[in-house]
Amino acid sequence: MASGRATGCDDRGLTRMFLTLRPAPGGIVFMKFPTNFPIRAIAMTAVFFLSLGAATATTTEVIFSCEEDEGEYADSDLETDSAGNIYGTTVLGGDFGGGTVFQLSPTPTGWEHTVLYSFTGGADGGEPYKGVTIDGKGNLYGSAVTGGSGSCEGGCGVVYKLTNSGGKWTHTVVHAFTGGYDGSGPGARVTLDPSGNIYGMTPTGGAYGVGTIYKIRQNNKASDLQVIHAFTGGEDGAAGSAGRMILRRGHIYGAVTAGGTYGSGVVFELRPRGRGQWDFRTIYSFRGQPDGVFPYGALLFDGVGNIYGTTYYGGTNGIGSVYQLSPQAVGEWNESVLYSFQEGSDGNSPISNLVADGVGNLYGTTSEGGLGRGTIFKLSPTGNGQWIETVVHAFEGPPDGGFAYNGMVVDAFGNFYGATVHGGDEDDGAVYKFTP
Repeated sequence: MASGRATGCDDRGLTRMFLTLRPAPGGIVFMKFPTNFPIRAIAMTAVFFLSLGAATATTTEVIFSCEEDEGEYADSDLETDSAGNIYGTTVLGGDFGGGTVFQLSPTPTGWEHTVLYSFTGGADGGEPYKGVTIDGKGNLYGSAVTGGSGSCEGGCGVVYKLTNSGGKWTHTVVHAFTGGYDGSGPGARVTLDPSGNIYGMTPTGGAYGVGTIYKIRQNNKASDLQVIHAFTGGEDGAAGSAGRMILRRGHIYGAVTAGGTYGSGVVFELRPRGRGQWDFRTIYSFRGQPDGVFPYGALLFDGVGNIYGTTYYGGTNGIGSVYQLSPQAVGEWNESVLYSFQEGSDGNSPISNLVADGVGNLYGTTSEGGLGRGTIFKLSPTGNGQWIETVVHAFEGPPDGGFAYNGMVVDAFGNFYGATVHGGDEDDGAVYKFTP
């Protein structure tokens, strides 16, 4: 991709192709991944075990099947609130075909689905990927890849807000991207800080044409976008990631799918240095197979500050990995590949974030493998730095889910939920409940 500002159709077309055919190469109150889990650090070795038998103690149940009129292609992280409601997005469908924001509410007889907003694909935005983030007042924030304004074909995308007033939802465009300095095609889920500032990434646009990290300040009358980092495509990476960035102790952490020293993506840290300025630091550059390649999903911290995540390619077999990063006082963090996905009935090509249970097991999804439609997998620490991987569910397609392009969320009651882009009754996507 040429350097200089992204000016329109070519870069945006590339962004939409990746987001539609493959995941995009690029909070605050109910941050339910969770973003931290309380296991102690474990010294890792290169010894791995694999178990492919489905665990009989687990269950996976489709709780909602998407249909075109109500939204389809649920390439969405899910969010939950304290009442047990689930929120997400569909990229397509709805009243105007431009995608939806939806709510699933538990009832004594099942789940009630409500479309909170249908995008037109015009000034309000279109194709909302990767879900929404909820604030302390119950308002929802997200980004849409198309629509809005700017020089891009179909619009350069927007950040939007859905305001909840007594159960009535009102849509507002917080920022419409221009395709210039601010970026274009925002396909990543947004992060909120306690002051209500919004953080996110774009995979294209910016000063060098390969994406930005932005901060949006909100006040009563307007909003103000600041580019806090413009990716160069060099050691800092390129093309953002679809995973939501993590705000931890005032620092921002995230992954970038491409670029870096070895061209295989990076994990980064942003440190505030006052007066609205931030220092960008690459904390790890993926080195290519047998190391991880192309991190897409969000990050997970444990209680001692280690980071866990997945890569789409790489690992010993070149079809994806799970990795751990351990902080160092100086230089890049130490990295260990905890698991390399394998051919056969194992999953492969993970795009997801990881979540953890109360005893330190990690759970994630793969977009492919298993029976051909992706899997839910479990990684269990066994001591002496070893982990066992188990495929706990292989998606079967209709009426089961199919092709998990996102990880899962854990609600306040310990329930796991996720979405798939296909499967369900009509093969238009599904939301499922997983019980470990």
